[in-house]
Amino acid sequence: MAKVLLVEDNEMNSDMLSRRLERKGYQVVVAKDGLEGVSMAGAESPDIILMDMSLPKIDGWEATRRIKAAPETTSIPVVALTAHAMASDREKALDAGCDDFDTKPVELGRLLEKMEKLLSAP
Repeated sequence: MAKVLLVEDNEMNSDMLSRRLERKGYQVVVAKDGLEGVSMAGAESPDIILMDMSLPKIDGWEATRRIKAAPETTSIPVVALTAHAMASDREKALDAGCDDFDTKPVELGRLLEKMEKLLSAP
């Protein structure tokens, strides 16, 4: 069972996505802001991180940069989740170190495909 760190400040989004992922067999831990996300990435050793980009304290771009800069968390795949669906937003997320990008509202089937691809990568 893969462990997912969901970094999401909106409680309704967090609850809904957590429950949907758990029904698919994932173990989910949740961080409510960017700083907590960075801290939990190290403490929880998740298999994958779903990172909202619009977060309090530090945004998802900065949180991802910090996670990717730390030796103990650099190899954890990060999927950016954002309501901003412009090409420039995708580029900004990938430049920050995200391994993939998906838009909100989350389409679960599409997100699961991206997650499985990253989780099965060598």
